[in-house]
Amino acid sequence: MDHSRVPVLEALLDFRRRGDVAYGPPGHKQGRGTDPRVAEIMGIDVFRSDVLALNGLDDRRQSQGVLRHAQELMADAVHAEQAFFSTCGSSLSVKTAMLAVAGPGEKLLLSRNAHKSVVAAVVINGVRPIWVHPKFDSERHVAHPPEPDDVRRRLEEHPDAKGMLLISPTDWGACADIRGVARVCHEFGVPLIVDEAWGAHLPFHPRLPSWGMDAEADLVVTSVHKMGSAIEQSSVFHLQYDRVSPDVLKQCEDLLGTTSASSLVFAALDGWRRQMVQHGHELLDAALQRAERVRATVGELPGLRVMGHEIVEEGLAADLDPLKLVVDVRGLGVSGMQAAEWLRARCHVDVGGSDTCRISASITHADDDETEKLLVDSLRSLVDRADSIERRPAVRLPRPSELELEQAMLPREAFFSPVDVVPAERAVGRIAAEMISPYPPGVPVVAPGEVITGEILEYLRSGVAHGVLIPDAADASVGTIRVVATR
Repeated sequence: MDHSRVPVLEALLDFRRRGDVAYGPPGHKQGRGTDPRVAEIMGIDVFRSDVLALNGLDDRRQSQGVLRHAQELMADAVHAEQAFFSTCGSSLSVKTAMLAVAGPGEKLLLSRNAHKSVVAAVVINGVRPIWVHPKFDSERHVAHPPEPDDVRRRLEEHPDAKGMLLISPTDWGACADIRGVARVCHEFGVPLIVDEAWGAHLPFHPRLPSWGMDAEADLVVTSVHKMGSAIEQSSVFHLQYDRVSPDVLKQCEDLLGTTSASSLVFAALDGWRRQMVQHGHELLDAALQRAERVRATVGELPGLRVMGHEIVEEGLAADLDPLKLVVDVRGLGVSGMQAAEWLRARCHVDVGGSDTCRISASITHADDDETEKLLVDSLRSLVDRADSIERRPAVRLPRPSELELEQAMLPREAFFSPVDVVPAERAVGRIAAEMISPYPPGVPVVAPGEVITGEILEYLRSGVAHGVLIPDAADASVGTIRVVATR
């Protein structure tokens, strides 16, 4: 296929050249009504390119085929049979993918280290979750993806399950044995969905971990805004084989997605695909070399521990994305949240993620010598000045077994049940009616329907006292908790 073509961008350019005036949304009429004070900050071209796809450019229901052609080019670029763009982010794309595989009341295997969007999909879709617990790294206090044997055991226990959803890479860059899990799923005649939100770059360089489509997954969701050049909310479904119907997937996307799809997202996805096909290898090659230099330098700094390929050698993960720099900061006597706050306030550096133990930074094709130096210098300053950071109460980290809570009710039933709002100390032994997710990375510690334990409550409340953010709980302080009513 001719990957020099960018159908959406070309249609957008034609629209501008024609000088069409739209008498429907968006109401700013390609920037004519934009407040100059807004345009000064955002740029007027953002509004000039904000075109309603239905009447201005195209959409998958129209006859011009602009979007269809762009999606065919994307599929070809990443070795998928079909690709579909989504403008609602992978949080919604994952919900769509799950609904396309398992309907209300049907079973679906889910990796328990999933993002809150997966648990939200369980509530919305009404599927019966069969949790596959991840491989927990006690030394680093981090979860890595489950292994093929873990999936096999759950499928043997639940042969009526409709499929499996796997997260790879994780927020911390650990990668699953996708091919191994896919073959187990296919042995049982069910599809494998991969939430590969952090993996949009993987198809474009051989030194990166295996990409889901190349590793025999059936349906892969990527967030191109995370490691690629597309703007926020840019997501793509990639599909192959016949275990998931493309018609069903499109119907589910139409059911959940917006009817006002963003031309900005479509255009950015189109341009990213061309960039990667034409220049991706060299751009990612430079990024990989840069990441190696950063890893080597940061690994020599006292008090910092960089997570590297040793997790593969130790049998904890199948692979590691080398462009994800994960740094344990506990040796400095501070938490990852404190380190992230300090770097933002003192160095104007925003790291990609942080938790009790670590921070992470993504090295992408967009980095250059300046951003490389800034990151290294900032981490060196953090080491030098860590003693000046105020110490906070320690977080009580739970043992791996304490993270595996009893599922006493289906998440959907618990979420929509009558609730009691009780003081946290009275919630022990009760069934949660809400999600409680320290953020980032946003993996629920408590999901609706799970039984709250004293150990988990101590972890959450000590985390809040330390400064952990829990934005999805009704009471972010975890002073009270919504539980299923007993009356």
